Amino acid sequence: MPHQPFADLRVSGRPSLSHVDLVELDGLRFSDGLGFPPSYRGYIRHAGWARLVGLWLIYPPVLAGWADGLSGRGGALTRRFREAYEDGRVEEFDWMVEPDGSWELVASLEVFGWSENGDYLLWDTSSRTPDGEFPVWVSWGGDGLHRAGADLREALLMICGRVEGWTSASRDELHPLEPSPL
Repeated sequence: MPHQPFADLRVSGRPSLSHVDLVELDGLRFSDGLGFPPSYRGYIRHAGWARLVGLWLIYPPVLAGWADGLSGRGGALTRRFREAYEDGRVEEFDWMVEPDGSWELVASLEVFGWSENGDYLLWDTSSRTPDGEFPVWVSWGGDGLHRAGADLREALLMICGRVEGWTSASRDELHPLEPSPL
C-alpha cells in the first residue's frame, strides 16, 4: 500500500469528493509540463472539499457547475492578492514581503488555500522541487510573506501550529463541506 501522507488527519465523516474533478487533479499541467504537487493531490484525495481545524480551506479542482474550486475561487483570490501586493510595491510597503519573500516572488505565487481569517496559502509555481512539489508560502492577512514549507504537508503543520485553542482531539480534524452549485 502506498504511503498516505495525510492519513493522520481525521476526516469527520465522509470526504466530499462528488464535485471534485479527479481528471483535472491528475491531468492538469503547469507551464513546466508537470502536474499538481503530490502533497496537494494526496490531500484532495484524502479530504476532498473540507475545512481543516475549523479555519482553513484548500480549494480542489471542481467539475463544471460547482463553486469554490481552485481555478474559480483560487484564481479570484490570486488576482486580489497580486493587486494588493502591487499596490504595496508602489507605496514601498516593503514589510509586505518580509520576512522571507521578495517583490519578484509575488508574480509566481498562486493562491490554493484560504483561511476564514483572511490568510492566503500560496504555491511558488516557479520553483518546483525535484520531488514535484511547489514551495508553500503563507501571507497572514496580507501582512508579510512567510515560507510555510517545502510541500503542503509541511505547510499545514506550520500553519496549524499557529491556531490557538486547539485540543488534541480537534488539531488534526477535517470537516467535509457540502459542495455548492454555481
